[in-house]
Amino acid sequence: MSTRKMHQGVKTATEMGPILVFFGFYYLYDLITATAAIMVTTIVALAVSYYYERKLPAMPLITAIVVMVFGGLTLYLNDETFIKLKPTIIYALFAVTLGAGLALGKSFVKILFSNFWDLNDEGWKKLTVRLMLFFIGMAIANEVIWRNFSTELWVNAKVFGFTIATFVFFMSQVPLITRHGNATNEETDPSDSE
Repeated sequence: MSTRKMHQGVKTATEMGPILVFFGFYYLYDLITATAAIMVTTIVALAVSYYYERKLPAMPLITAIVVMVFGGLTLYLNDETFIKLKPTIIYALFAVTLGAGLALGKSFVKILFSNFWDLNDEGWKKLTVRLMLFFIGMAIANEVIWRNFSTELWVNAKVFGFTIATFVFFMSQVPLITRHGNATNEETDPSDSE
């Protein structure tokens, strides 16, 4: 099947749209309504991605499944606890998956990001370990915030804090990516130590 070219604006909308809709609906209505809104926009975002790419990317698909399960429980039981648990479950799943991959000698990070970066095996392994630890930290942060602070603070942390933390994490990995890039390694003397 041929794929259609997804414009960068559409790609950004499918990635950021659900969380921004969630934020907007929370402030316009409440967390239960925002949960229903994120469920709908998550399905729409997946459908748009599939329309363009003719496949469903693994991470957004896993996220969508968790959103549907925990969002559905939130709506059915009228209990905000389940939607607040969702980020913890997603981050924990990603951390466990990355850890399992390492144990099996595979780097799922390489599979996901090889279109963006060309790293040597050591670089992929280090990035995988760092990302796994990052996800564990994010899961713990989510638990601490939703269990100890107001819903409003949790929503703001989820929408802004976690997004900024992810951006900062990936920016902080630039030295590793540069150091372990195959293009960089080809230009340097193999006898050079790191």
